[in-house]
Amino acid sequence: MSNSQQFPIELERATSQKNIFGFWVYLMTDCVLFAILFATFAVLQANTNGGPSGQELFSLPFVLAETLILLTSSFVCGIGLISMQASKKRAVYTAFTVTFLLGAAFLGLELSEFHKLAAEGNSWHRSGFLSAFFALVGTHGLHITAGMMWLASLYGQSKKQGFTEVIRRRFSMFGLFWHFLDVVWIFIFSIVYLMGVL
Repeated sequence: MSNSQQFPIELERATSQKNIFGFWVYLMTDCVLFAILFATFAVLQANTNGGPSGQELFSLPFVLAETLILLTSSFVCGIGLISMQASKKRAVYTAFTVTFLLGAAFLGLELSEFHKLAAEGNSWHRSGFLSAFFALVGTHGLHITAGMMWLASLYGQSKKQGFTEVIRRRFSMFGLFWHFLDVVWIFIFSIVYLMGVL
């Protein structure tokens, strides 16, 4: 292989390593962001200003349904990544379509919860507890929205370019991001909802 042919390959490899490193840096900063929001919630959870607490507001069966939907989406996303390694194109598209639809269902439930709380006069400006709740859960919801937009973009790129090495790497990074959001939600379910009701 001549030097002129080897240079683009080395450049692509270096770019790939930088992209992967940058993605991990982003995930770490997201960890810090959610850690701050969890700490804020822990400090403000008792500050209800005479308003309702989590025990009065939260419905565990409703939140459990949200949790099962999101965990299922993560499982299906994993199936999509495994199918990609096996070059099963149809299975990949099916899995990521289901992942997108489950993400949309989760987001719809979350927005309906927010709407119900606000309609009952329990929006973010009612108390410190509700401000922290909406900030934490809402930030997670924004991440789910961004993930769905990212997945739709990857779907279009893969249809246009095929499953190149770059596209496969992007899908893998999306998978890590989606699993990360699942882990964050498990903490939200445990700390915000479960401990709030018990």
